[in-house]
Amino acid sequence: MTSAARAALPHAVRSALLDAWAVLAPVECAGCGRPDRAVCRSCRAALEPALVRRSLPDGTPAVAALDYTGVLRAMVLGYKEGDRTDTARVLAGPLAMAVAAARDLPGGAAAELVPVPTSAAAYRRRGYDPVRLLLRRARLPACRVLRRTRGRIAQKALGSGERRRNAAGTMRARRPLGGRTFVLVDDVLTTGATLQECVRAVRAAGGVVVGAAALASTPLRSGRADPLPESPGTFPAQTTRFVPRR
Repeated sequence: MTSAARAALPHAVRSALLDAWAVLAPVECAGCGRPDRAVCRSCRAALEPALVRRSLPDGTPAVAALDYTGVLRAMVLGYKEGDRTDTARVLAGPLAMAVAAARDLPGGAAAELVPVPTSAAAYRRRGYDPVRLLLRRARLPACRVLRRTRGRIAQKALGSGERRRNAAGTMRARRPLGGRTFVLVDDVLTTGATLQECVRAVRAAGGVVVGAAALASTPLRSGRADPLPESPGTFPAQTTRFVPRR
């Protein structure tokens, strides 16, 4: 069935057909591993976002859709490292909510979206750019204004200070950005070092960054597990809830 034909079906009919196909040709759910659809109903329900407010090292506000734990962590790892691109449409829903919250910041209504660029080596290994693919699935246009200027060592085992030093100087704008406003987008926000380097590169080219959005937020490696304090006037005090479109 073509994507156009699927889009034309009512949601209930489309859901029933997917259930039937899962019986005939089951795959492992990317969240729990049980034979089902790409993402089973139970794991989809676990992806109801509760926005996490954070700040980058320089105070730039950032928002993530979910905590990087449990089902979401398993799905993101499978999506990025296990070739589970069949989960992209499900993951795109929470990311779109985080982007909407970032665009609600002062000056963000008309902001352009800038995904954090993947490295050439990672693109060759995967065959796709994870953040750009999520934005396409969410039908959110993204601009290509940043590029990586050099590689860096893997960040997984590094603390916050080491990550900032490792990321420093790795991004550069492709062209002058004067008069343009941006929201940066990433998949997982850890210490904020990569997004902070993107902020630096955009500002160095004359652009304005109003905030950042991410699919998931993980506790800082410095040992601080709670989100950074909320800045006055950035986000509403209540937690926003959102059920992804199925």
